[in-house]
Amino acid sequence: MTSPQLLASLVPWDLMFSTQGIMIGLLAAYAGALWLFLSSTPKVHTVLVSDLAQAQIFYERVLGLVAADVPLNYYYNTEQGLAGLGYDGSLGIAAPSRLGRDRPQDGLWYRLKRKTQLHVVAGANPGDHQRLRQVSFDRDGLQQILSRIQAQGLPFKLKRQLPLLFLVKDWEGQVIEFEELEV
Repeated sequence: MTSPQLLASLVPWDLMFSTQGIMIGLLAAYAGALWLFLSSTPKVHTVLVSDLAQAQIFYERVLGLVAADVPLNYYYNTEQGLAGLGYDGSLGIAAPSRLGRDRPQDGLWYRLKRKTQLHVVAGANPGDHQRLRQVSFDRDGLQQILSRIQAQGLPFKLKRQLPLLFLVKDWEGQVIEFEELEV
């Protein structure tokens, strides 16, 4: 028996071309395509800020971050549940304030590295009257911001390593607090 004949006799052709075999093949192909799609999208670090306009000035003018496009996976609402569709959870009625909004565009998007982006959104409670508060649930994102602050030579004060907490002053002398929140 030659090697192609041996190989052909070892492959269970009837199983591969059965309905079950075809379904398993399709699922494997779908999993591979999904993995390729998701691995090509950038990692996103989200920072909540108390004042979005001030944050934009700080990130663009002081840190020199470049605005980025919204990652492709956000167009498909992979990060949102029913709230992204306008459902407010009460009585099955859609929330009118959310229906016309393009949810992924909310906030600011910046490129940190080749496949790493920073998403800045409003929603943090303001600190005391002399501080702008910015919080993050991702230590890597805050660490990259701190590295950028150090590279720019901005004055900062490291208050705590774990969870990460540091203060930095912008060019107007405003104190901006960056804090990693534990979930």
